[in-house]
Amino acid sequence: MTGFLTLFFKELLRFWKVSFQTVVAPMVSTLLYLLIFYHILEERIEIYPGVAYTLFLIPGLVMMAVIQNAFANSSSSVIQSKISGNIVFILLSPLSYRAIFCAYVLASIVRGLLVGLGVYLVTLIFFEAPLQLPIWALLFVILGSAMLGALGLIAGIWSDKFDQLAAFQNFIILPLTFLSGVFYTVHSLPMGWQYLSHLNPFFYMIDGFRYGFLGVSDISPYISLLVVTLCLAVLSTLAIYMLKSGYKLRT
Repeated sequence: MTGFLTLFFKELLRFWKVSFQTVVAPMVSTLLYLLIFYHILEERIEIYPGVAYTLFLIPGLVMMAVIQNAFANSSSSVIQSKISGNIVFILLSPLSYRAIFCAYVLASIVRGLLVGLGVYLVTLIFFEAPLQLPIWALLFVILGSAMLGALGLIAGIWSDKFDQLAAFQNFIILPLTFLSGVFYTVHSLPMGWQYLSHLNPFFYMIDGFRYGFLGVSDISPYISLLVVTLCLAVLSTLAIYMLKSGYKLRT
């Protein structure tokens, strides 16, 4: 446990030392999204009966910030360790591969929760956004940030340089995030696009988290919970296997 806690604490310090960049900057950019869409669409769109567009938008933006920062935390840490060469000290430590995995993912969860909570608290200054079902919201934000932490670990191990990691984020993470229903309900899409949206695992994270805020969602929250849990299990298994096999880590 001492080694696990040391690595976990090191990962916390890594992003907290530059908290203005890793925590404050995402909060500001997310708030800008909210203010812009509020002024443009608040009076024109009502997603659910009695639910203003801003209230619909807030949980989506909060979860988007959580997703992106949880992924960035583990992926950037691994790629930096690989390029600088200090990843070998972690691999040679007596820590198990599961402990290494848990330390990285848990740190990603903490960063995701900090950014998400910060975004939510800032929005409360301007808007009323009560949590209808806080347990559901907390469950999805933890599972979602853990899932993206595991995916970030996979991306960091797979990438050989920052350009490849940036491509992974720009061509996979960002499209899946923006096409997950952050800014719209999938029921507003043509039927073919609705089917494609249901193939996007990020959609289930956003929709399940929004259920915790509004008490309504596009699909059953139990289905969303099942999909997110299964995706987390698959990505965790793959990440631990890559750590254990030394894929692109021992060369």
